[in-house]
Amino acid sequence: MSKTYLTTIELASLIKYDPRYIRSTLKDTAFIEGVHYIRPFGGRKILYVWETIEQDMQQHSESLAPIIPLSAGGICHG
Repeated sequence: MSKTYLTTIELASLIKYDPRYIRSTLKDTAFIEGVHYIRPFGGRKILYVWETIEQDMQQHSESLAPIIPLSAGGICHG
């Protein structure tokens, strides 16, 4: 499976966040080194792994969706 590596600016344009917010707030809180981003060759440059970030954003969003019981039984994820 190939991975898509993005710079902070490229990631910011995809998720509609300011690059400064990603660097100062999301990095090392929501984004974990080795999972959501890497430092190639041990340098200062950071590359974000798009597929992991996209999957985690969707899973988190789905986990917050309300569960609505149906009158005929079963549930609906609202």
